Amino acid sequence: MPAPVPRQRAIPAAEGGQAPTAAPNGGSAQDSSEAGVTSPRAADPSEHTADRAGTAPDRAGTAAHTNLTLLLIEDDPGGSPIVPELLDQSGKPIRVRTARNLTEAGRLLTDDVHCILLDLALPAPGRAGDADDELAVLKHVLELAPRHAVLALTGADDTERGAEAVRVGAQDYLVRDELDGRLLSRAIRYAVERKRSDSAERRLAEGRVRAQENRRLERGLLPTPLLDGSPLRFAARYRPGRSRALLGGDFYDVVRTPDGTVHAMIGDVCGHGPDEAALGVELRIAWRALTLAGLCGDQLLGTLQQVLEHERSDDEIFATLCTVDIAPDGRRAGLCLAGHPSPLLARPGRPARLLPYDNNGPALGLLPGARWPRMQVELGAEWSLMLYTDGLIEGKVGDTGERLGQDGMVEMIRRQLSEGLRGEELLRTAVNEVRDLNGGELTDDVAVLLLDRAV
Repeated sequence: MPAPVPRQRAIPAAEGGQAPTAAPNGGSAQDSSEAGVTSPRAADPSEHTADRAGTAPDRAGTAAHTNLTLLLIEDDPGGSPIVPELLDQSGKPIRVRTARNLTEAGRLLTDDVHCILLDLALPAPGRAGDADDELAVLKHVLELAPRHAVLALTGADDTERGAEAVRVGAQDYLVRDELDGRLLSRAIRYAVERKRSDSAERRLAEGRVRAQENRRLERGLLPTPLLDGSPLRFAARYRPGRSRALLGGDFYDVVRTPDGTVHAMIGDVCGHGPDEAALGVELRIAWRALTLAGLCGDQLLGTLQQVLEHERSDDEIFATLCTVDIAPDGRRAGLCLAGHPSPLLARPGRPARLLPYDNNGPALGLLPGARWPRMQVELGAEWSLMLYTDGLIEGKVGDTGERLGQDGMVEMIRRQLSEGLRGEELLRTAVNEVRDLNGGELTDDVAVLLLDRAV
């Protein structure tokens, strides 16, 4: 099934590394220099570059090479800078933007800002409950810039509040009267690197949680069959399309009802991701419950379609399905197809072939009130029946760009059967060969199950 392309998001400099420095007027710093702007402060009083002592033209020339950008939030109405000369580790000037309040800070907080220096003496934003909270302004900034490094600025007699600011979420705190260029430059670099490290650890932890959730969903998609008392042998193989790093919606199940009938099912929800996988789990569980309750054929598929229509997140989502009910004597079966590829039947002394596809019904979720005819199939005394999802047949064959298709799959299985492969070994070899023909991991998940009856 085609997979949606995830939308990319902009990553701020504080999280993703170095970013190009924007000029005060919205262009590049080089644009400002060529336009004759002798100092960034001359163009915007809220922004300046702290650099080595020199003439204004010299400062304008070095602004184009700034690596780090600091946003200073303090309410000095005179605009007198409280930051001294700042240089990064390579000796280049650190660019400084100044905001007198949180409203200005929100306007100046663009993706190229690496660090925020916040004066904790700044008035609280005035929200309910902020008047009694000494760190209300810091909490507001952390909400405003969750991915940026933050340094808290305190007075000499207020270091306890600085330590509390670090506990709340700031990377460090500094005492106003002790500021010098070397100390502040080092603190900025440390805060930026610590924030990057914290962000990387958070993403790693989130990735582990997602992987655990995916494993739980996969267990729901691929259950243990209920075949107690049946002479049939069962084998299954599942390979997720990991090149997408997204969970798919392939699912299958096999159960034996009290009358001795063995019911098998395999399906595929369109799309990839946790929502589609969760829907696949719901459909599989519903299928098992309805089958054990005695439903089959058109009545079963119609009920499953109702489940899909109520549970899907989008009206465009559908699912293909193949169901087989094998009579207690094992010699015949009923087959229903809902937009799904037809199973493959192999019998001794005869070439493997696909079961009839003539009365195939639509995929679940496409046509309200659809019907799914149940076809009667003769299996014989000894046979192997293979159900699969389209990931097995949609892989490409070498550099030709052509897909393997059902005909190519049938020829491959015939050859492998002639080589004596059976059961788990047959499925493992088939899936691996399809992957090798594709030249690497398949773009779609592959689920295959095999039922065997031997005399």
